[in-house]
Order: sequence, then C-alpha cells, then structure tokens
Amino acid sequence: MTPSPDTGRPRALLTMSRASFGDLFDPSRLDRLRALVRLEEPVRLEELASEGAIARLRDVEVLVTGWGTPHLGAEVIAAAPRLRAVVHAGGSVKGHVSQAFWDAGILVTSAAEANAIPVAEFTVATILLEGKRTARYAEGYAQQRTVDGPWRERIPPSVNFGGTVGIVGLSRVGRRVAALLRQFDVDVLASDPLVGARQAALLGAELVGLDDLLRRSDIVTLHAPELPETRHLLDARRLSLLRDDAVLVNTARGSLIDGEALVARCRAGGLRAILDVTEPEPLPPDSALFTTPGIVLTPHIAGAMHAETHRLADTVLDELERIGQGRPPRHPVDRRSLEFIA
Repeated sequence: MTPSPDTGRPRALLTMSRASFGDLFDPSRLDRLRALVRLEEPVRLEELASEGAIARLRDVEVLVTGWGTPHLGAEVIAAAPRLRAVVHAGGSVKGHVSQAFWDAGILVTSAAEANAIPVAEFTVATILLEGKRTARYAEGYAQQRTVDGPWRERIPPSVNFGGTVGIVGLSRVGRRVAALLRQFDVDVLASDPLVGARQAALLGAELVGLDDLLRRSDIVTLHAPELPETRHLLDARRLSLLRDDAVLVNTARGSLIDGEALVARCRAGGLRAILDVTEPEPLPPDSALFTTPGIVLTPHIAGAMHAETHRLADTVLDELERIGQGRPPRHPVDRRSLEFIA
C-alpha cells in the first residue's frame, strides 16, 4: 500500500478489547506503534457501528485487530474507502474477517505463527506431566499422606520413555509440538490428510491413519482445524479406540470432540482428557465436563497471555513497518488457506 504522502505513515485504528490492548502494547511497543502509523484519539475502539466510529473509518488505511475485535463485514469496507490492510494481533482471522476483504483486495495478516509458540509449549508441558502421571500422584499423595503404599500401584506406569504420542493435525501448532518432542524419548505418530509421509518424517513423526494413531498412542494431542468435516472428529467410535490409560489433550477447538461421547467414555473408566477448549465456550455451569472423573478443564489459557502477547505485538509492529515501507508482509493470510486452517 502507498503510505500517506504528508507523513509517510499510514493512518491506523486499533479495534480490540481494553485487556488485549493493555497486554499487547507496553510503553516501548506503544512508542514504536506511534512511530510507524498515525493514530488519533481514541487509538482503540471496540465497535465500528456508531457514528463516531464510522467517521473515524473514513480516513483509516490500516486496521490493527486483536482479541475482542468486532466482526469485519462489507459494511466496514464501505465505511473505510482508504482501507488497505487488516493486521491481526492474534491467531485465526476466520471468526472476524469476512470474505469481502479478500474480494476487495485488502491485505490481511495474522500473528498466528507467534501465537503457536505458547500453545505448543503448553501442549508439550501437558504431555510430559501427564506422561509422568503427575496429577494422579499428586492426588494420591494428598489423599493418603504417605509417599509409599498400595495407592501407587493403581497408577499406570509412566510413558515418558518409550511411550507413544499421537499428533492429530500437523498445523502450525502440531508441527511445533512434533519439533519439541524430538528432544524426548517418545515415539511420535501423526495423522493429517494434507501431509505426506516424507513431510511427517522430516518432523520426526510416522504418518498413520487416525484410527491407527488412536489405538497405538499413550497420549493423543489435537491440532486439527475447525471445519465441517472435522466436527466431532473424535466421536464415540473413535474414542472407544483409545487405551484405558490413554490421555487426550485438546488445545485446538472444542468441536473436534463429541462432548457427550467423551463424558460417557471417561465415566466408563481409564481415559483422561485435558481440555483447554470446549464446545460451547464458555461452558454452562452445569456442564457434565466439570464433574466427570478424568476430565480436566483449563479456561483457554494455552495461547498467548500477558507478556507472551508481546510476541504477537512484535509481529504486528514488524508488519506495519514493512507495509509503511512498501515491502511485502511476512505473514499474509491466503484466502485459499481459509478452507483448512483453524
């Protein structure tokens, strides 16, 4: 895009929640932001439908979005005739950027690569702790108040040496998980219809069918996108393929698992499920997922939080610098990828 001729800096508007803005832009990053783009007060809006917001949009060339941004439809394009780019300080853009933006030739970029880092770290930490059966030992110790005793014998053996981890979906996060697992003594299986055996092998994984992966894995971690064909990818039949002492980790999308079938499978005994995402989200207070033995819920914390979001901010700032200089962006979102990304 061509920057504003009077200053060399494009006019920008941030649209995201107050909390996201506060996490992303500490004083030094906010100073860099102001040096790269022209910002008017208020620099941040959470809605784009009011008269004041529509008036602001008339001169905006770049929208910087983040968690809490409103949906961007054709009406935003109509209100912002000078808009040339949407730079997203988060992962997926599918939930808030409409197809109309690609139709209009507006550049869309994402910080998904930066957000994949903490998700992969959280996932691998969970795999290692669950592989060591840490939570079960902690619970038994708290109940029995002794480090020895028959209670230990009821806990399945550790699988952190010679065990098998199955990765469902070699997405950005899935690939990072595979790479991180290479330094540990576990076998890695992968299932992804869009990846070949050679690609998987380069990541240190053996490519297998999904059913085979579920049967063979001690721990299964989900990293598939949310698509019509992946809804309830793990249904009752596939959940039944998991070993009784297996662990299922989901940091991707709640819809990948049939929740009712998971509750039934865990109530039958053996299976553990560590869910950072659910369907719906948030869950209703009376959801059976809260009370079913073996199911552990975390409130969507795998992605970037607090200081981790500075990686996302740096990605945004680097993109804004490239845009202002007329250089190609590093992380554009290709319209064709929307069919298979999260």
